[in-house]
Amino acid sequence: MGMFAASSTPRLADTWDLRRKKLFNEVNGLPVHILVLHAAVVFVPLLALGAVAYGFVARWRPKIGWAVAFLAVVAPVSTLVSKLSGTELYNNRFSTVKGTGKEILEHHMSYANMAWWFSLALGVLTLIMVALTFRNARALPKVADLVYAVVLLALAAANGYYIYKTGDTGATAAWGSY
Repeated sequence: MGMFAASSTPRLADTWDLRRKKLFNEVNGLPVHILVLHAAVVFVPLLALGAVAYGFVARWRPKIGWAVAFLAVVAPVSTLVSKLSGTELYNNRFSTVKGTGKEILEHHMSYANMAWWFSLALGVLTLIMVALTFRNARALPKVADLVYAVVLLALAAANGYYIYKTGDTGATAAWGSY
């Protein structure tokens, strides 16, 4: 065998996978998912409201820009952490569930995936809007400003829907009778 034969040194990908599993698994015996999901439940709707207000009320932009920019980062990150920790919880404790319970969990995970993508889209577009109008609240042409605000409104509505459906199916999976 050559110089690059299999060694006992772990690969970087294996090391990351092990750290990710530990990071998103448990804290003091409690599943991380249960501890972090409420951050997404709070920050995503706040981002949705803030983005809509920022998009439609130009005179508020100088006052709320910093908060909206903060939420545009924190909301998608909290959604991603909730999604990853939920996947880890499912893999460790619920992957053998069958029947209606499995169906509910699969719907929950599907909604969570969509919530992550929509929160990311809203976060990125909100950051772009804040960057374009940070120094001058009326920097965009009126038509572009209106189109951007309507897109933010549509994304905010989609975020509200998917956060609600994710939470509803998660609560049904945890507390429902099936």
